[in-house]
Amino acid sequence: MAYTSPGETRKKIYDFVRDRILGGMPPTTREVQRAFGFRAVQSARQHLEKLVVDGKLAKTGGRSRSYRLPEFGKASPPQLIAMLGRVQAGELTEAMEDPPEYIMVQTRFDGDELFALAVEGESMLHAGILPGDIVIVRRQPTANTGDIVVALVGDEATVKRYRERDGRVELHPENEAFSPIIPREDGAPFSLLGKVIEVRRTVE
Repeated sequence: MAYTSPGETRKKIYDFVRDRILGGMPPTTREVQRAFGFRAVQSARQHLEKLVVDGKLAKTGGRSRSYRLPEFGKASPPQLIAMLGRVQAGELTEAMEDPPEYIMVQTRFDGDELFALAVEGESMLHAGILPGDIVIVRRQPTANTGDIVVALVGDEATVKRYRERDGRVELHPENEAFSPIIPREDGAPFSLLGKVIEVRRTVE
């Protein structure tokens, strides 16, 4: 591999390990060795241990995939949750069930309570939810006025702001180009899939 300073190499190793941890599969020391072309596994181990000393990584003893991000150490451990498909943030569209994928989250909620969906459409722009964002959703059948929810109307799903007015449920967009959805006006079955508790965005 081309020469880089120890500091530059260590930064690249940190980025590599971090991406693998967030992807749900922390690398072993030998995987780091192979990824960076070190002749000896000890070279990879020394870089990893220096990252631990610097506080950028933490290590759990007795495991081959022992490195983790230190911010995970003071709270609940990271969990993998199902990425179920896509949900429209615009006009209602048929819910899509893609082949299962998983993403990592860290939250006080149990992973069995959670699922993730990728957002399509622009009706929630002013709530900071953009096309391509991923919403982390806690399964629950009820919500409070003002919550952002994923709702099912008939066989179609959408993400909207939940409101109750005059005894009826309204699903409001956060974009003046779209109109509220009033479930049950046409007799279609309505249910809440859950409340949005986190929004994620990839910038590259």
